[in-house]
Amino acid sequence: MQILAGVGAAAAGGVAGYFGGGFDGAVKFSGIDKITFPADTKSTLVATLSSARIYPAGMANSGTAGYFGGGFDSARISGIDKITFPADTKSTLVATLTSARYGSGGMANSGTAGYFGGGELSGGLSGIDKITFSADTKSTLAATLTSARYDLAGMANSGTAGYFGGGFDTANVSGIDKITFPADTKSTLAATLSSARSALAGMADSGTAGYFGGGQDTGKISGIDKITFSADTKSTLAATLSSARYYLAGMANSGTAGYFGGGFDTANVSGIDKITFPADTKSTLAATLTTAGYGMTGMADSGVL
Repeated sequence: MQILAGVGAAAAGGVAGYFGGGFDGAVKFSGIDKITFPADTKSTLVATLSSARIYPAGMANSGTAGYFGGGFDSARISGIDKITFPADTKSTLVATLTSARYGSGGMANSGTAGYFGGGELSGGLSGIDKITFSADTKSTLAATLTSARYDLAGMANSGTAGYFGGGFDTANVSGIDKITFPADTKSTLAATLSSARSALAGMADSGTAGYFGGGQDTGKISGIDKITFSADTKSTLAATLSSARYYLAGMANSGTAGYFGGGFDTANVSGIDKITFPADTKSTLAATLTTAGYGMTGMADSGVL
């Protein structure tokens, strides 16, 4: 979901992606798993989220830090945890979300700002909070989502626009809202998801295309929709997730591959599927999440185009 890095990360072809939080049906997770590119090996950070939680949102200022916002521990959360690269140390921002919430979507204009959109607070939210990276300050956009919703997904074409797709308002949503940088204006794509859905995940090959995978409509979904950025057109990949699932997480090593991890199919999932760009072929990593579960989120310290 978060895309652009400095020269050092670019030379290395990206650094790592992270999956944080989640739930196995009995216990919520505070741990953060790290997938190191390009070998796709898994390690687990010493640093953890400030509390064990389900349904947080993630985004990153690639080359600098990643952020986990909101979620649910014993109540809805307004706090935002920051993982500073490359040491992977955790701090918590002074700035908080406008309201405590879970089920938001996250995306970032890397180098500039990250965004948390929607979420659940006694019903869906339409607001979009912006974290300006230079000082980690929070503001709230004048633009809002087309409808108040939660369990949506975000991804971004860094430097150009971010996208919030799907979710649940009074029913599952098929629409995709676009936030154009730097003015932060909202429009809604003519293209829609293949079906109205919630509990999906997003990731992007910045400069080329973004992807929305999995979720639930009338059942669980294995399909992956692709939004080609040049014209904001939608296609559906021939490749699918290893199983139909919802409440999964996404992140990407832009220019190389995107990853969908965890979720729930008929049981908790520990596997991580990889979509290799530009052919959009699917493989499944040998590495798995530390614990099978759902309701985690992803972000990445990614490469540059």
